[in-house]
Amino acid sequence: MLLDNKQIAIIGGGPGGLTLARLLQQKGVNVKVYERDINRTVRVQGGTLDLHTESGLAALEKAGLTDAFKANYRPGNDRLRILDEHAAIFFDEHNDKVKADFGDEWFRPEIDRGPLRDLLLDSLQPDTVVWDSHIVSLENVDNTWKIIFQNGNIVTADIVIGADGANSKIRPFVTPIKPFYSGVTILEKNILDAEKNAPKIYELIKGGKIMAFGDSKTVSASAKGDGSLDFYIGLKTDANWNIESGIDFKNNDEVLEWFKKEYSKWDNAIWLDLFGCEKSIFTPRPLYCMPLDQSWEAQSNITLIGDAAHLMPPYAGEGVNMAMLDALKLSESLTSKNFSDLKTAIGHYEKEMFARFAEVGKETLDNTEWMHSPSGLQTILKMFNHMHK
Repeated sequence: MLLDNKQIAIIGGGPGGLTLARLLQQKGVNVKVYERDINRTVRVQGGTLDLHTESGLAALEKAGLTDAFKANYRPGNDRLRILDEHAAIFFDEHNDKVKADFGDEWFRPEIDRGPLRDLLLDSLQPDTVVWDSHIVSLENVDNTWKIIFQNGNIVTADIVIGADGANSKIRPFVTPIKPFYSGVTILEKNILDAEKNAPKIYELIKGGKIMAFGDSKTVSASAKGDGSLDFYIGLKTDANWNIESGIDFKNNDEVLEWFKKEYSKWDNAIWLDLFGCEKSIFTPRPLYCMPLDQSWEAQSNITLIGDAAHLMPPYAGEGVNMAMLDALKLSESLTSKNFSDLKTAIGHYEKEMFARFAEVGKETLDNTEWMHSPSGLQTILKMFNHMHK
């Protein structure tokens, strides 16, 4: 096997990196995951994730983790309500008597990020993940990578795989191509104990998720297993709006006043529930995307997966799924007997990855555009009504 006596370093312990580590360990590969978090519990994980049959779920099946997923996913959390800016409900999956199930193309079961990360971590060999490993530099010394971390540790590896997200430290060693601004910024927030702190929104979500459209803007929210909810306010802005707006996003009152003006046509008081919990702060996120036609020449000892490879907005639900599918496809290429050398194996993976991203990235950018247009509500209703025929 091409990876015999090779040490693999995966930079980043998100779903993509952990899935790759699991798949490689199944083949007897020596692999370490370097994660900047101090430990597995130090950081609250983000919102819910919907996994898709052909990608995220396929990777878990190959990793032998389908049963673990079924024990941790949240049945019913995928039920969606689509609303307008007045909180009028136009589409409601809570009225469906029978939902799709595993194996169906459109079944997209949801799981919180925390439980997904835990089941992947628990599947790895002891000490696979090296915590408190925030990379600061990478050096290629005689075709071996020297990796230097912020805590002073230095390790070496034969192959480095960047799974370190949107602001990847590994990406510049693979390509100089940079992302472009999508035109949309989101404000993200988590509301703890939503039943108490945002009762109107909590009741509206009903244990599932909502997407609201109006005035070329969006609000989406989803329930989490810990009783909290995550929500995202999306609108078209300049790329540096979050810096130049003058808003202190740590000040709930300032953001509320901005919302009342910017979302003045969203006149149902239910939306003000989003500002009821002052313990958590808003995080502005300008959404970027890699060029759809990106490509680079393959190298024999370094590559990328997930957002590090193909950052894109979240409006198709493909981010984690693409990352986990990357992990599956890269593991297959690296452990295949069909390639004579590592450069060819990595090149095969990257060529397929470029093609996947060109298709999914276009869908994502199209969604980002029409969702934040005057016809957003009508477009999504037409889409979902067609799917449910």
